[in-house]
Amino acid sequence: MQSCPFVFWVRSDDTMRLAMSEDKAVLPPVDPVRAGLTGRCPRCGEGRLFSGFLTIGKHCANCGLDYEFADAGDGPAVFVILIIGFIVVGLALWMEVTTQAPLWLHFVLWIPLTVVLSLGALRLIKGLLITLQYCNKAAEGRLDVRK
Repeated sequence: MQSCPFVFWVRSDDTMRLAMSEDKAVLPPVDPVRAGLTGRCPRCGEGRLFSGFLTIGKHCANCGLDYEFADAGDGPAVFVILIIGFIVVGLALWMEVTTQAPLWLHFVLWIPLTVVLSLGALRLIKGLLITLQYCNKAAEGRLDVRK
């Protein structure tokens, strides 16, 4: 049984260094897609990843994994904009071409749909990106300085 190795940042003396560590926990492997979409811990698959709607918790209550490594950045927002924008704009264009609906109807339909779909997708995609970050040992890019 093997679980995913992880990467986390350690802060010391106002500098940040990348601490690479192999996860020593003996847990069965967790499907990162399932754990991410359900908002569960990327190591054990049981603890909660989120403490609020989009706020990442401090650590897993089940296995104790520190979530300090978790930094999804702007990735979830970009994916949501592209995916939901494609869906809503496509449907709005289709409706305009086929029914020639008035402008007020477009506002009434597409603005609430965009908000609801965006909020729902944002949490799913953020959880997915964080669990994939954990399982793939993803970290910020850095340059090797050669002397």
